[in-house]
Amino acid sequence: MNGFTILLGSAVIFLIAYIFYGSWLSKQWGIDPSRPTPAETQKDGIDYLPTKPAVLLGHHFSSIAGAGPIVGPITAAVFGWIPVTLWIIIGSIFFGGVHDYGSLVASLRHKGKSIGQIIEANIGHRAKLLFAIFAWVTLLVIIAAFANIVAATFVANPGAGTASVLFIAVAIIFGFLVYRTGISLAIGTILGVIGMIASFWIGHVYPIALSKEVWLIILMAYIFVASIAPVWILLQPRDYLNSFLLYLMMIAAFAGICMYRPEMQIVGFAGFDLGGGNWLFPVLFVTVACGAISGFHSLVSSGTSSKQLDNEKNARMIGYGSMLIEGLLAICATISVAYVAADQLPAILKNGGPVNAFSQGTATFMTALGLDFNLSKEFVALTISAFALTTLDTATRLGRFIFQEMVAPKGEETNPVSAFLGNRYIATIVTIAIAWYMSIGSYLTIWPIFGTANQLLAALALLAVAAWLKRTGKNTLMVTIPMYFMFTVTFCSLGQLIYANFAKNWLIVAISIILAVLAVALAVEAFRVFNTDSRDKLVSQAAQQQQQE
Repeated sequence: MNGFTILLGSAVIFLIAYIFYGSWLSKQWGIDPSRPTPAETQKDGIDYLPTKPAVLLGHHFSSIAGAGPIVGPITAAVFGWIPVTLWIIIGSIFFGGVHDYGSLVASLRHKGKSIGQIIEANIGHRAKLLFAIFAWVTLLVIIAAFANIVAATFVANPGAGTASVLFIAVAIIFGFLVYRTGISLAIGTILGVIGMIASFWIGHVYPIALSKEVWLIILMAYIFVASIAPVWILLQPRDYLNSFLLYLMMIAAFAGICMYRPEMQIVGFAGFDLGGGNWLFPVLFVTVACGAISGFHSLVSSGTSSKQLDNEKNARMIGYGSMLIEGLLAICATISVAYVAADQLPAILKNGGPVNAFSQGTATFMTALGLDFNLSKEFVALTISAFALTTLDTATRLGRFIFQEMVAPKGEETNPVSAFLGNRYIATIVTIAIAWYMSIGSYLTIWPIFGTANQLLAALALLAVAAWLKRTGKNTLMVTIPMYFMFTVTFCSLGQLIYANFAKNWLIVAISIILAVLAVALAVEAFRVFNTDSRDKLVSQAAQQQQQE
């Protein structure tokens, strides 16, 4: 099979899904362009801020993309390119896209509130607290893992680290020019892209080599500022400008595959059991992760994007469209390793991991466009590190939101302890301090739990959306089917992790048990409410029928 055929076919399928299934979801959920959004009704210039669709798409897509849609599919390629490709396509359309779009719309209907607050409104306070703890623990894992990955990348590629630091300065200048001097977005974008090119050149020519420990400290300082600063000065501009790196890399990869026409060399299907506990189910579905569905996306949709959406008509593009674009990126990642001979893949993965494999494969395709291999590989590596850094700062801000919700719930703002812990500076410090401690060493210590926790978070977010839809009398089938599937996948995976790491890695065992207990307790709370609502509805219908008789 030719990689070009797979990529083009996937792109056509995604486009059809966006037009038809995305439109159907919009009608089912009552998208109304005339309805004011939370960004307009609660505008504060810090978290709530009406944002142009192009800028918000850049922020949202950069935040959700991260390194997940690259690392996940490449790691899962051991099962063969066919099951990976099928799950990416089916998952992005019917699972991840529904999850992301549903989380965004549910948040819009709850004044821009987070998934945890949506759960409180539709299931109860206890359920909201359970979800908040679950989400916060998951975010700590994400921050620790991605900080470790970014720091290691900067050590291995000092030019990427130098350019990334310069990108931050360019983003701040861009934000000031666009939001405070009144310069047009078009002119600001041109200046910003020029600044990014200059940063890349300076980083390439004058790389700054620092130790991993120093980079971790710098990263923690950066995400602290990114968490507390108004979104217009750093978060929005950096994500928006970084999105151009992502778009450029995807266009180059797409064009390179079209020109190079790589043949799929690795096996199409390796089997259901690869040994050592590597079973197609559930391992494939938690390994591909962000390439098909990711719980982290729900936190982005409800935590930042819903607070910046200027019109509901753009919700489908931001929520559903972004997931389909990410699915296409995951297809590119699969092709980037599937073109090599099967016996070469283990060596490539061993020498630098999935990121190196993707950089090498994509750079190889880009040579068909007349580009230099080494420079292309460095550009791809820089882009991936930018993804990871974007995920890192967004995860920190979301962690701060959730921690504040836990320690300073509405009505307790005057409590001295709640007021102190709920302060955005203290909430950020606590979140970063724990994540920094977890990041010391190697991310491999906690990475095995990342995929499962992330997918279980997706199941819980779908549960929240289902609860809202049920309470408002809307169709829930498009949400409950993927919800039940993801619950089944993740609980099976947690069981595997506990069994495989028992008496070997107590950190993974402990986190797995904690997450499982929290998820079960939350599911019980939700289904109790579902059953109560259904029973009350039946009683009401019976009473009405008796009155009619």
